[in-house]
Amino acid sequence: MKTIYLDNAATTQIDEEVIEEIHSSMRGNFGNPSSVHQFGRKAKSAVETARKKIANYFNITASEIIFTSGGTEADNLILQNAVLNLNIKRIVTSKIEHHAVLHTCNHLKETYNIIVDYVDVDEFGTVDTNHLEQLLSGSATKTLVSLMLINNEIGNFLDVEKVVEICKNNNVLFHSDTVQAVGHYPIDLQKTPIDFIVASAHKFHGPKGVGFAYFKKGFGILPMLHGGEQEMGARSSTENVHSILGMEKALSIAVSNLEKDKIYIEGLKKYFISGLKNISDAIQFNGLSSNFTKSSYTILNVRFPYNNDMLLFSLDMAGIAVSGGSACQSGSNKGSHVLAEILNDSNTNNTSIRFSFSKYTTKEDIDYVVDCLKK
Repeated sequence: MKTIYLDNAATTQIDEEVIEEIHSSMRGNFGNPSSVHQFGRKAKSAVETARKKIANYFNITASEIIFTSGGTEADNLILQNAVLNLNIKRIVTSKIEHHAVLHTCNHLKETYNIIVDYVDVDEFGTVDTNHLEQLLSGSATKTLVSLMLINNEIGNFLDVEKVVEICKNNNVLFHSDTVQAVGHYPIDLQKTPIDFIVASAHKFHGPKGVGFAYFKKGFGILPMLHGGEQEMGARSSTENVHSILGMEKALSIAVSNLEKDKIYIEGLKKYFISGLKNISDAIQFNGLSSNFTKSSYTILNVRFPYNNDMLLFSLDMAGIAVSGGSACQSGSNKGSHVLAEILNDSNTNNTSIRFSFSKYTTKEDIDYVVDCLKK
């Protein structure tokens, strides 16, 4: 059976060059980076070289990068550190953030009595920056704003320059979950001074189980894990050397091909939209996912004009992998909290599917999917 993978917002196929990098490290670099002998020093050197290269891609220093197990841990490390170490008493976020942020904010509210406020979003999932300004203006409470750069379900861009300006003018810290942006868009943290960002390697053709948190220099870090003094004392646990090297290799490949990959994948997304419109004018698109200046070229969230609980299953049976929302909540009976927030009652009864593309997607893949959807 033919198989088509269009769930790249959930995870991506690992690049062959990355596999080779990991294998090479496994074969010849098995030392513990905390060991003082030559095997440990070799591993430590490799990790620090990778850290320095990753930092260069974001125009920051190596000491501002903390390696983690992925985006969820990085979000937790930043948000919990902000409260427990930086004396943050209030977090302003939105109801369409990833659960790594929403659930952590709820935990901090319940455990430490932190104030959590939600900025308004419109029916397209756009953050209301005027409301954000109102929430922050004149507040004496030490506050952190947490808003994702690219929404993982509908692909919307945050107006990050405006949010940075608002936060700066109100002396507020700014954290952004950048998991869907890293490896797909250039991020210069000197030009766009976000205080905290996160990344997960498996979103840009790297290995699972590794990512990083960026803490702007000057912010102390209180570790969540206690044990050794790894990661400059910020995260105890022996470093995942092979995966860290694999992540750096994947990011290097992605950064080298940013514009080429964007042009190619954006063309596929346009081709897919055209194919869907030829099936039925009643097919619509959630959020701003069909707007090429306001959403990621990798994500398209499609709303079909009927309720068909079997559509995802039927596509899977045809060999097509897609998502009915965030893959992080697959296996549960809950629908998408993002779509529930932005769609009206009549639209939530329709069937919505997230299609997400990568450099490995082909035009032939798109043709096959469109044909299956017609049937």
